[in-house]
Parts: sequence; structure tokens; C-alpha cells
Amino acid sequence: MRIAIADDDLEILEQLASVLEGTGHQFDKYRNGNDLIVALKRETFDVVVADWNMPGSTGVDVLKWAKDAIEHPPAFILITSRAGKSDVVKGLELGATDYIIKPESSEVILARIEAAGRKIVREKPDRFAEFADFKIDRLKQIIEHDGEPVKLTSKEFSLALLFFENLNRPLSRSYIFSQIWGGSIDVETRTLDMHVSRVRSKLGLRPQNGYAIQTVFGFGYRMDKYSEFDED
Repeated sequence: MRIAIADDDLEILEQLASVLEGTGHQFDKYRNGNDLIVALKRETFDVVVADWNMPGSTGVDVLKWAKDAIEHPPAFILITSRAGKSDVVKGLELGATDYIIKPESSEVILARIEAAGRKIVREKPDRFAEFADFKIDRLKQIIEHDGEPVKLTSKEFSLALLFFENLNRPLSRSYIFSQIWGGSIDVETRTLDMHVSRVRSKLGLRPQNGYAIQTVFGFGYRMDKYSEFDED
């Protein structure tokens, strides 16, 4: 998962960072709500952990903005010293996925973050998935279209799978890099564009075939479903 953590208290921010280090999750740190909103406009996150009382825009302000501005908003966890039940209820009613009261142990924080992420990022335990005329075998890394296997490289398969599993969800370029290339700074922009072009061409991802990868200018890519086909 890719996670945004935001708190104006540097000690809390570093605790959150230490919780996520070594877990395999990618994370970005922010010290105020305004910077977090700017990041949410440019990037894709699965989970946001935000302090309720940040300067500029509070965690609640960011949550409200995200619910209105982002078509598929990330899971939000509000972290705060507010312990009253009315505060907890307010946060949840506003759309927060969870609520962490300071101080909390690292183990609990990580468990809460991963649980919130599972509500947004669908778990994928099944080997096979079907999207209309496309059949995906995750184990063998094969995608069939109309019953015929399509020759894809490992990276192309992973990229196609990422799009199918995030239908209609805009994915930022850096999010795609982090999921497919591990966020490697050595990967050039044209490498992503080339892979997207190849996946689009090899799988025939055009509106008339039910699915199409669209460029979200200044942001990244999104794969849209263009038919009434059922998806798994």
C-alpha cells in the first residue's frame, strides 16, 4: 500500500514513520493539512493517517475535502488526543474509516492502518479473475482475451493486473511506479508510458472492447469500463 501520514507533532510523525518502515508499505510524510491536500491532488494513496488538529487545514478539513474532490478517496484514519465518544462519533460520521487516540502502541497503529487499507484495496486471494472477455491467472501471470493467451512480459502483466484491480480509479504516475517498479528513481517516465502503450495495444484495451486505459493529464492513468460486462 501507499500511505500518507500527516502530523504537526514531529515526534508523532516519526513514530508513524517508524511503524511503517520495513513493512513493505510506501509512505510519505507531511507536517500540515495544506501540504497533504496538495499531495492528494497529485498522488494516489490507499490510506491517509492525519492528525485532527493540524495547522492550515485540520485532518477533518482534509477528510471533508477528499470526500468531495476525489472520486475514489483513500481510507482515512484520524489520529488525535480527543477521547470523548462524541468526537469519535463525529469523526466516523464525517467519513473516517477509523480513529486512533494518542498515545497508542506501534503494534495497534500498524494493525489499524492495514485493516483500513484492506477496506479500500480489495484482497485478491483467488488465483483466477474474469473481466468480461479477459481471464487472468495470477499464479502463472497469464491474461487470456477471448480464450487466447496474450504474450506479456512480467512487468506488463503486473501493470495490466494493477489496472484491472483498480477499475475507474485514477492512479498517479508515482503510485504506479511504486507498485510495479518499487518506486525506483532509476525508472524513467518514458518507461511507464511505453509499458502502458504496450499493455493497451496487446490487450486491445479500447472502448469497443469494454475496457480502455485513459491518460489523466498531469496525474497518471485510469482504466475505465465501457460496457455492462460483469467483472469478478
